[in-house]
Amino acid sequence: MIALPASNKTDSSSTEGKNSPLFTDTSYEEQTAQRSLLEEKLEDLLSQVEGVGKVRVVLMTGEQKDSSSFYSSGNQAVTGVLIAAEGADNSVVSRNIVEAVMALFQVEAHKIKVMKMK
Repeated sequence: MIALPASNKTDSSSTEGKNSPLFTDTSYEEQTAQRSLLEEKLEDLLSQVEGVGKVRVVLMTGEQKDSSSFYSSGNQAVTGVLIAAEGADNSVVSRNIVEAVMALFQVEAHKIKVMKMK
């Protein structure tokens, strides 16, 4: 998301933080919206994978400098992932989910939890 000024006239009180570099000065609400969007995208992607079935995703974020992950906003990066999937009782499916999340978010395996959805 990049904010560009519509005209050369700028009111510093109304545009403060909006024209800053990508993801550097995001508010809590913007970070939550970005995280929710990524959760939805990951849910949609994983539900398309054979054997996964319905899926729910929760991403945890925290401060992490010099992050090279897909999702990072300023000093915020994905630090943990919780996934509930219908097909998680199959070890191959569960391993594929973990490997996909590791590749996408550069999160270590011990920070990813995959559980069977009821």
